Amino acid sequence: MHILSSTYAIVAFTTLSTVLQMGPSHSAITGVEAHSWLDCVNWVIKNPSKGLWVAGAGECRGFARRYPKGSEFGTLDHASPSRHYQQKGPHPEKELPCSDHKHGQDVGADETRGNPVSSAYGGKWGEMTTVLVGDELCVRWPAKNHAEKNEDNTVVQINLSKNKDGKDPTQLQLLENTIAKLPYKNCSSASTPDRRPCGGCFKVPPRLSGIYLLQWRWMLNPGEWYTSCADIQIGNSASGSSGVGQIEPIVDNGSDDNGGNSSSSDDDDHKQDDDDNKKKKKNHDDDKDDDDEDDKKKKKKHHDDDNDDDDEDDDDHHGKDKKHKHH
Repeated sequence: MHILSSTYAIVAFTTLSTVLQMGPSHSAITGVEAHSWLDCVNWVIKNPSKGLWVAGAGECRGFARRYPKGSEFGTLDHASPSRHYQQKGPHPEKELPCSDHKHGQDVGADETRGNPVSSAYGGKWGEMTTVLVGDELCVRWPAKNHAEKNEDNTVVQINLSKNKDGKDPTQLQLLENTIAKLPYKNCSSASTPDRRPCGGCFKVPPRLSGIYLLQWRWMLNPGEWYTSCADIQIGNSASGSSGVGQIEPIVDNGSDDNGGNSSSSDDDDHKQDDDDNKKKKKNHDDDKDDDDEDDKKKKKKHHDDDNDDDDEDDDDHHGKDKKHKHH
């Protein structure tokens, strides 16, 4: 009996030590993981009266790369592999933007670019997002116990590449193209804080038609970033919104916690092109004016030379007349 009691004591001590080592963001007792991920890339809100992000309020029409089709909301932290990829410190801005299932503090699931891109979608995977420039795009994620009153309202970055139909940009390049910053705790009600659905919306910025990388990047603690990656097909003409505009996006064109600045829009690029074209036209007009002026000078000089020749001829004629009279 004494031996049995000692065994129970050892097991209890070991369990308690494991829980303490896992820290406040994990719980071996409840089985809850506290790391979130991008659950839906294109959440279409249909019945906001039920709550913006709950299952009865809308449906998902676009997913991250190789996202298991039909999976239950908020459960993929228990999957093998899990969906939460944590960029390794102390410089997460220099780490891979998307999980390769090999690197990272938490390696996460494979979210590398498919070859072809379409191979990461369809079949057992969720569909790829298709939108138009100017559409409102809404994304969704599970709270994982981090939307409670005692939690800070941390930030979700939405980064969108500028290069289309090519390899993934680096994390630093993506930080130059942050198109929105969303409040993490923008959530609907749920029976458990772990499964609370959260989300936010933003406008699709100007891009040429093509496929681009969209990155969802969440800061749990300072310097602790989790990412999810998706390919989105963007068309170049808007024809309305893909969702219901209930949530105003939080857009910040300043610097983020990693020193990355969000990029200027393509409208600025077009404006610069217009300015360059105006400068080129002005230079062309100036050159044309210079050529016209040179032509005028040449014509005037030629005319003056002709007049000089005429004058010399007159002088010679008058000289001959004088000689003739003298004789």
